[in-house]
Amino acid sequence: MKSQHEFIIISTLVLTGLLFSACTLGSSDESSNTLVLYSGRSESLVEPIITQFTEASGIEVQVRYGSTAELAATLLEEGENSPADLFFAQDPGGLGAVADAGLLAQLPFDLMYLVDERFRSPQNLWVGISGRARVVVYNSERLSPDDLPEDLHGFTDPAWKGRIGLPPTNGSFQTMITGMRQVWGEEATREWLLGILANEPVFYEKNTPTVAAVASGEVDVGFVNHYYLYRFIAEEGEGFAARNYFLPSGGPGSLVMVSGIGRIATGQNEAAALEFIEFLLSETAQQYFASETFEYPLIPDIQIFTGLTPLTELNALDIALGDLSDLQGSVELLQEVGALP
Repeated sequence: MKSQHEFIIISTLVLTGLLFSACTLGSSDESSNTLVLYSGRSESLVEPIITQFTEASGIEVQVRYGSTAELAATLLEEGENSPADLFFAQDPGGLGAVADAGLLAQLPFDLMYLVDERFRSPQNLWVGISGRARVVVYNSERLSPDDLPEDLHGFTDPAWKGRIGLPPTNGSFQTMITGMRQVWGEEATREWLLGILANEPVFYEKNTPTVAAVASGEVDVGFVNHYYLYRFIAEEGEGFAARNYFLPSGGPGSLVMVSGIGRIATGQNEAAALEFIEFLLSETAQQYFASETFEYPLIPDIQIFTGLTPLTELNALDIALGDLSDLQGSVELLQEVGALP
């Protein structure tokens, strides 16, 4: 627990950072009025908040969209010749891979301490922007929470044959497997995957069609991130026939991940890049992620979506997010067991 002296220092630094943000927005010099952002977050999710930043600051943002894994591989290939100023990743695995290659610059103390230490790089190389919890989404017309196992091991039971949906190509699913490898070990993770595959799961390209398939009754359960369900409920109402199940026993199926951002060390627009990160951690942007994308905000006193279990009440997997960088190892394991081509 922080001492009162530490708390005063950190609070002062945070306030200083917020004041700096308020003073600098809209006052960048001409040499830093364009940013190049590599975004592993989809355009539909983040374009509105990027537009708000440009309107507030006058800084144009040129965005290259793609999957987090694809963009991380691009950055590794480009190295010091990359035109990117920032890497906005869907999950900490992609950020960790780029950080491990020495491509990210350290972020200022006042930015890092806006976010709990669980959700930022121990080396101050990236900071979390919004939180996403792994869940089991289930068909609420066929099942209740009492029908569901307490942890992921239960879904290898033959009773679940043909009833499971999952998106093995999805970055968050692969990050969950990376966490599983860290906690359970390689062999236990391989055995779990083989057990799931023995139950003949239905593969989907992404989380969204997985949730839709659960609600339609095509499958009974799916392994996804929490916020996809709330998008459907917001659009279709409370009658949408699916609900989230936060695994009570914890483990890899209860992993809480973050989308996060890091500054590329060779980027030409450091001041504008830091201004963009400050904006993403502002009340305006954090409330956007909570209200519009139904994710968890990572700064205090932001209202979350009605019905969403608070982050503090989840039995989340206790793992350092910096340990989730070996996505390639997870991809290779998924290929080995036949979950990926």
